[in-house]
Order: sequence, then structure tokens, then C-alpha cells
Amino acid sequence: MSMSRELLKGLPLLIGTVLFSFPSGAFDLNGVWATDAALCDKMFEKRGSQVTFTEISDLYGSGFVIDGTRIKGKMAQCTIKSQKEDGGTLQIAAACATAIMHQDVEFSLKIVNDKAITRLFPGMSGMEVIYYRCTL
Repeated sequence: MSMSRELLKGLPLLIGTVLFSFPSGAFDLNGVWATDAALCDKMFEKRGSQVTFTEISDLYGSGFVIDGTRIKGKMAQCTIKSQKEDGGTLQIAAACATAIMHQDVEFSLKIVNDKAITRLFPGMSGMEVIYYRCTL
């Protein structure tokens, strides 16, 4: 009987360990993304711990870097203000700035898998761009 009580005392700890050992399910956007994974090394380069665009990255496609709430593109920098995952789609609101203007932007990303996302363009049926996660 005392063995059963000891097991029962440890049950909450066991349940908590099991429940919190699994990922929360939120998709991790952090990383480097390009329209062609085979050309990542031609579009991006590491400088210390930073990832930057190469001088001629535009010749190889489009891409961006996400680090926390920051999105860095070749021509614009954005800060994610809100992000909502709805099924397999991420709804993102961001404040973006280029050299000449600031703009609030909303866009959707469909999660294909851990290594690919598709940018959707609302109101433009069939218009989408696939981005692949780069490993540098």
C-alpha cells in the first residue's frame, strides 16, 4: 500500500515531464530562406555570427533572414508585430522599412514542411512563391 502512495506522489511529476517534453507545435521561422535551396551559398554569406546577402544575391533569386521578430531582406528590414498560426498557415503583421519609406505589411505563409514555406498573395489566386530553408 505504501508503494502505491509513493507512486501516486510521483505521478504529477511524471505527467508534467511527459507533457512538457514535447514541442509546443508552433512553427519556427527562424533561419535563412531562399527561392532555390541549391543557391543559398551564392545568395548568403556568414560574417562572424551574422548572415548577410552577397553582393550579387539578386542574380540568384529572392530570400530573407528571420531572427526572432526581425526579418531582413535585401531591400527592406521588418519587425514582426504579430504572428498567428491557423492550421498550416501563418498570418503575419509586420512593420517594414526601406531606404525611402515605412509601411505596415500583412502577409500569409503556408507551411509546406520544416524546410519549405509558401508566401501567399491575398486576392491573387494562384500567385505564390516557395522559399526553402538554407543551411549555411
